[in-house]
Amino acid sequence: MIYSPHGRDLLTLFEHRFEALHPDIDVRWLDMGSQDVYDRLRSERANPQADVWFGGPSLILAQAAHDSLLDCRRPVWADAIAPRGRGAGDCYFAAYETPAVFLYAEKVVSPAEAPQDWDDLLDPKWKGKIIIRDPLASGTMRAVFGVIIARGLKQTGDTAAGFAWLRRLDGQTKVYEQNPALVSEKIARQEGLVTIWDLPDVLISRRRGMPIGYVFPKSGTVAIEDGIAVVRNAKHLAAARAYVDFVGSVEMQLAAAREVFRVPARQDLPVDSLPDWVRDVHRRMVVADVDWNFLAEHGPEWMRWWDQHVRGTGGGR
Repeated sequence: MIYSPHGRDLLTLFEHRFEALHPDIDVRWLDMGSQDVYDRLRSERANPQADVWFGGPSLILAQAAHDSLLDCRRPVWADAIAPRGRGAGDCYFAAYETPAVFLYAEKVVSPAEAPQDWDDLLDPKWKGKIIIRDPLASGTMRAVFGVIIARGLKQTGDTAAGFAWLRRLDGQTKVYEQNPALVSEKIARQEGLVTIWDLPDVLISRRRGMPIGYVFPKSGTVAIEDGIAVVRNAKHLAAARAYVDFVGSVEMQLAAAREVFRVPARQDLPVDSLPDWVRDVHRRMVVADVDWNFLAEHGPEWMRWWDQHVRGTGGGR
């Protein structure tokens, strides 16, 4: 049993490929936000129902490791991952690097008109036209909001600057969307014109014909170390460990890049084996400097404060 925010396209691909190699194993999965995975693993601690947590930023996986929710073991591909993608105690490892980009409705917004950097989201022309995935359920948005707060803290020595920025964003926001599948769809239908979302989901939606475009923030893209881990006391431990080894294999790293738009975390893949779009990402994307351990430590309290004191206070709705 896999708990994952990665969506049907990726999870079905991996289910079929893994079952072909292991016909005695039946892979099942539940698609949910990474914060929801963490909450569910905590509630099921005494009787785990999942075997693998597949997908989530290191700041949430670090919480799970701290809470002894993960089975700590190095997968066979661990040495191919950059040190920043290896969780403390070998409890989780990055499978992908997932950029959070600006997504816009390309039928009514040109590439030049779209936000080019973070402060552009606060332009009055976007007031009431921004849709945000609810950050309490989304690891992606928790990471983005955490980076904004940490940026303000670094510049001013206080978290107030980051929360003030997020309050202004709240004033621009039409809705905090609970269903991640609806984020791209609502932008395509022009129910909102701009959002922040995972590049792989954007590219999959574009392949399906959705009229949406995307921009990498010029000053720095939040590129999430998107991890995988075995659940502590998993009922199918051997199968779970085999699945993690499978996800990070060269074959499946390339399959994920070619078929479901994932940026591989492995650093030993030949450049000429990567699809053009991955090489384009590496050329165009400026990666924001993020202390993920610091965000893992402070992120939960920041998000509680945001929910209690910032959400709905910007006057945007």
